[in-house]
Amino acid sequence: MNARSFDADVAPGGYRWWYVDATSDDGRYGLTVIAFIGSVFSPYYALARRRRPGAADPHAHCAVNVALYGEKRRWTMTERGASALQRDAHSLRIGPSRLHWDGAALTIDLDEIGAPLPMRVRGSVRLHAPTLVQDAFALDADGHHLWLPIAPCARVEVRLSEPALHWHGDAYADSNAGSRALEEDFTRWHWSRSSLRGGDTAVLYDVQRRDGTPHSLALHFDADGGCRSFAAPAAHDLPGTRWGIARATRSEAGTTPRARTLEDTPFYARSLLDTRLLGEPVHGVHESLDLERFRSGWVQMLLPFRMPRRSAWAA
Repeated sequence: MNARSFDADVAPGGYRWWYVDATSDDGRYGLTVIAFIGSVFSPYYALARRRRPGAADPHAHCAVNVALYGEKRRWTMTERGASALQRDAHSLRIGPSRLHWDGAALTIDLDEIGAPLPMRVRGSVRLHAPTLVQDAFALDADGHHLWLPIAPCARVEVRLSEPALHWHGDAYADSNAGSRALEEDFTRWHWSRSSLRGGDTAVLYDVQRRDGTPHSLALHFDADGGCRSFAAPAAHDLPGTRWGIARATRSEAGTTPRARTLEDTPFYARSLLDTRLLGEPVHGVHESLDLERFRSGWVQMLLPFRMPRRSAWAA
């Protein structure tokens, strides 16, 4: 599977997403952009899968999620129907926003409006990825869920008109693809990417499968495109969030990892992480996902307030 290609098939009931995160060189700003076909956290898609097991159309549930952190916070995630989706191998358009590859760079043109506060995010994000990774890693025993690191070691230029922002920083990009809902096969996971000296990146994945078995990945990505496993250090609990989401990561002996929460939701938390890996202190982005909480009825009832849906194409 070509991780960069936007035109790969997405199975009924399945998903494909492309993820980019970045932090500014001065530490003042952060950004996450996720483009979904088959929006895995959509209450509308979850309902469609319950009504039509194995046959729900992922193309009818697409979204571009944007999160800005720092002095000018924004959060957007409007779900759109199949008529808002256009894609080929090199470009993906969902409503008024578009992702497209230009040689070794990915340009993301954003035009989104948040909810419940209708605050706009408009402008461009350009990800420079001199080396690209072609590997794919299965997260479950049967290969229903794949993680595809695209550009673990990248740079970004963020140039927005709304809100007015312009900055450069380190960035990371990957993709996930699956033929089943996440909550069918996992109960929770913890993920992080951390910057190493010399422009390298360390990625940790710890998933708890629904059959009770754990699965872990610890990978060192070189700035020149190489990838190798390393022995993951011991697991450490991080403080829970205000919503009670359990968080954990890994850190070498003698170091207590720390997390500064960026996103705190009933089933998901994103944080800035300080820990120690491969013999050096590292700083990165950490995520914890509780899929038992996500599938609960009260969470499904809350989600539409942050994730409005527009079935027809609309800006």
